[in-house]
Amino acid sequence: MSEIIAKRSAAQMAKQALFLLFRIGSERYALRATEVAEVLPRLPLKPIAHAPHWVAGVFAYRGAVVPVIDLSALTFGKPAEARTSTRLVLVHYRADEDQPGQWLGLILEQATDTLRCNPEDFQPYGLDNREAPYLGPVREDAQGLVQWVRVDDLLDDAVRTLLFPSPPRDPAQLEAQS
Repeated sequence: MSEIIAKRSAAQMAKQALFLLFRIGSERYALRATEVAEVLPRLPLKPIAHAPHWVAGVFAYRGAVVPVIDLSALTFGKPAEARTSTRLVLVHYRADEDQPGQWLGLILEQATDTLRCNPEDFQPYGLDNREAPYLGPVREDAQGLVQWVRVDDLLDDAVRTLLFPSPPRDPAQLEAQS
């Protein structure tokens, strides 16, 4: 009997996933930990001219220039507050499965806690929010609702092109095509 209970417990643990919790104002949100590359302190950023107000800028990280968005400004139009718990979270962003992943920085408030749960605990909330496709299902716990943020759905085509312009084409390739 104890062997059956141990197998069930192991199966339940296998379904568990780790999420990084953060807040936008008083609301709780979660990112799947497998999408997080690193949690950094808030760093100075170089602004990008004529970018949307929620594009916070870029910074250099391990030889790459990484664009950063302020998730609070994107979601509710108000920049994240500069708190000691406000972090720059580096995530793996992939526009589609045919493209290689790229780093994207997110400014997140109170990004200091984690949650381990079954991803199936998150349920649709009954609203097709086309203006915020990155806001996924919700999960209820003793503290209220927490909403899953889907990293790969954060940027629309126009902003993706601004932040991740396609690399210049090799002149030899252009000559071969003509």
